[in-house]
Amino acid sequence: MAEQQRPTTTHEITYYLNIENAKIIALFMVTGFLMYHGVIHLKYSNDTCKWLLSDGRFPGYNTWQPYGCMMHKYTKSDARMCMHYISYWGKRNHIAFLGDSRIRQLYYEFVNLLSNEPVKNYKAHTNLHFKDDEIKVSADFLWHPMVNTSMFYVYKSWLMNEPLNRPNQIITGSATWSIKLNNASEDALKNFQVNLTMIQPLFKNLKADKNTDIIWMLQDPVDENRLGLNRSMITNRQIDQYNKVAIDLLDESQAKVWSSSRLVAQGIRQPAKNIADDGLHISKPALQLDVQILLNMYCNDHMNYNDGTCCRSPEAATTVQIITAAFFLVCFVSAIALFVYKRRLPRNGIKPRTENGNKNGAPKEPYEALYEVTVSLAKLGMIMGYVYLCDRTNFFMKENKYYTHVNFFLPFAYVMILGFFFTESTEQTVVLHRDQTDEWKGWMQLVILIYHLTGASKVLPIYMQIRVLVSSYLFLTGFGHFSFFWKKGEYSLYRCSMLGGCLNWQSRQNTFRIMLEVLFRLNFLVIVLCFVMNRPYQFYYFVPLVSYWFLVVYVTMAIWPHVTAASTEAGKVHYFYMVAKFVILITLIALFYMSEVFFDKVFLLRPIKSLFVLQDDSISEWRFRWSLDRY
Repeated sequence: MAEQQRPTTTHEITYYLNIENAKIIALFMVTGFLMYHGVIHLKYSNDTCKWLLSDGRFPGYNTWQPYGCMMHKYTKSDARMCMHYISYWGKRNHIAFLGDSRIRQLYYEFVNLLSNEPVKNYKAHTNLHFKDDEIKVSADFLWHPMVNTSMFYVYKSWLMNEPLNRPNQIITGSATWSIKLNNASEDALKNFQVNLTMIQPLFKNLKADKNTDIIWMLQDPVDENRLGLNRSMITNRQIDQYNKVAIDLLDESQAKVWSSSRLVAQGIRQPAKNIADDGLHISKPALQLDVQILLNMYCNDHMNYNDGTCCRSPEAATTVQIITAAFFLVCFVSAIALFVYKRRLPRNGIKPRTENGNKNGAPKEPYEALYEVTVSLAKLGMIMGYVYLCDRTNFFMKENKYYTHVNFFLPFAYVMILGFFFTESTEQTVVLHRDQTDEWKGWMQLVILIYHLTGASKVLPIYMQIRVLVSSYLFLTGFGHFSFFWKKGEYSLYRCSMLGGCLNWQSRQNTFRIMLEVLFRLNFLVIVLCFVMNRPYQFYYFVPLVSYWFLVVYVTMAIWPHVTAASTEAGKVHYFYMVAKFVILITLIALFYMSEVFFDKVFLLRPIKSLFVLQDDSISEWRFRWSLDRY
């Protein structure tokens, strides 16, 4: 008797590493994520404005990533559009900068981003004013370098004014002048604390009517080696003491403490020639990032940028989303009820079903099919709920995409190594057979997914390779559909019987049923996502693209005369018919490409218009995607 062969390590790994165990591991991981983020929100709140102003890091060269949220990079046109949009809806754009020369730097950087004309530096130690009637914005800088009675009366005068005459945003901060003029004395620090305590109640009163936001900017560190003799007393130790007093006094007040600006100044890496000459003032890259933080705090809740989640309220649920959530909730409750009912059957003396689905020859009970469909829908609802929680709420923290070679190639290497343990043989030997094309498409999907997750579109060589992969994927998909129709040659209506979800069509052939099944498989998840996420169909552009070209292949093969592999063997003239079909198809595609008017008239026809436009009713994205791989 031959000795029984012991299982290899590969067989051991593949035995335990299967789809069922992967689902269990994924469930535990998701549960852990939910618990972890839930604890964070309970302990630290989920205020993304607070995250934006408090913490962050540098993932790359002069690239700032706020803690837990995404920061949009505002260009001049974006910033002006934000101000114009806010004023259009009846709100005001009055921003005041109150403080010393560092605050003045921030003011200049801010207004230069807003203004179409460069704003010149005026005489120091004076008040400055900027106004742009086109976008209805005004910005003021008030020179008050010390926290004293002078600054107190400024806040008091604002409080005495009508709410419409007050600034709706105040950026303030001070310390270095107090340190300099008092030679870093302890008495100066105590006076700073007393005066700030006196001003603090005014912050509360200004904020009470929800008309004015006050931001206290902590002091950035200085370069002590570059300071002049008249500023040598301004040390980082002194600055830290003043910052600590401000944090202790304002942490529980109505003013927002802006500490991330200090982290930005500490982390900026740049050539020495671009650093502020005196060692005191803020460098240009740090100022640019500070202004971006301010604009994200001020504008994100009014704009609809996908990469700007800081200080933005979650989207309000629409009627369609509420109905969809209610449907999945009903499915979930029904699945639980059916599960309990199924568990009670053996206790009531009903024999369990045999493997072929019958019990003692009896027909299959309807509730079992209903149970299977309901449980599947309940699982889908749970998955959609998790997706919604990730993408449409602030429950999970988010980050901007930042490309590095490690981030791009490491996940690909992981999956490739894992794939070595899952290899299968195929019995097909023809070129581009089903197993081969499915393998290729799987790897291409993986690379495209990593490409989008890591933001690799900014790297031109990778972008060009991905464009080739997308085109190859579309070709393989079209080739597979063409090969099926070429071999089968079935285009008539068929009446299939499918319990719980398929349409019934009656004829001798079944290609129309197959067409519906293909479209269903391609679009089911995307359509559910459209309902759950409140996004247009074209937002998930790849599935509409694949569906469209599948229909093109189907129509091309289905119109008369029908050409198949069998018909070409019966008559060689059928090759000519197939070539003529391709020539007509290419001509139509060229006509659509060359005439934008014709393109728009066809794809903007109702009711199909909603399938090809985005939320802004623009078809430009569909035209761009369609034209890239039109042949």
